[in-house]
Amino acid sequence: MPRFVCRSAEIMRTMPDLHSERERLFEYLAQFVTERRRHLFEDRVQHRTRHVTVVLEDIYQSHNASACLRSCDCFGVQDVHIIENRYTFSPNRDIVLGAMQWLTVTKYNQREHNTRECYQVLRDRGYRIVATSPHAADCTLEQYDFRQKTALVFGTELEGISEVARREADEILCIPLYGFTESLNISVAVAVCLHHLTWKLRNSDVPWPLSDEEKLTIKLDWVRRSLGKRREALERQFFEQQRR
Repeated sequence: MPRFVCRSAEIMRTMPDLHSERERLFEYLAQFVTERRRHLFEDRVQHRTRHVTVVLEDIYQSHNASACLRSCDCFGVQDVHIIENRYTFSPNRDIVLGAMQWLTVTKYNQREHNTRECYQVLRDRGYRIVATSPHAADCTLEQYDFRQKTALVFGTELEGISEVARREADEILCIPLYGFTESLNISVAVAVCLHHLTWKLRNSDVPWPLSDEEKLTIKLDWVRRSLGKRREALERQFFEQQRR
């Protein structure tokens, strides 16, 4: 027990040092992007959230995949989880318009049951798994309790989510439709759900913003991606200066 306490205290002492070094690294790298982009980083990160995340299962149409990513970025949803059981997720650069570089994208394609693996990861992070369906559902979008940390699961337009995704979800949600067409295009469904839920979040007392540590991590990721091939050389310069 004393050894455990001592080790914990040591870790707690090093954490502020690590944070401050990462802050210094961000400030150093940010010198090499435009002032406008730096301001955008500071502004946009304030509107990012992980209270809602999106799961895309076997979305193979490139235009739909790309439009889903654009919607996540536009509505400030930072994380996207991509399940590749049968199909490879392949966004179209002309449609995605760079949105993917501002998102934290996690792919699940290494196991036999990628959907289950994704669900477990999200549950471990405290998310309620909510699968979307145009048919039988537990609640409508308007009825859903947005105060819960939520992972929205979307499937292909023709086939929808898999049976595993449906059966092992905590809840099934639908967008009410009143026309003759049975379902929305998948990218439209993502946009409608995200607009509704993020609007409700931003007008509530739910603590939806990122923590300071998360904001720093994401800004550092953004500036690194902005620098492209220059990043590695600039980071080497930074750490060489720190050692002097």
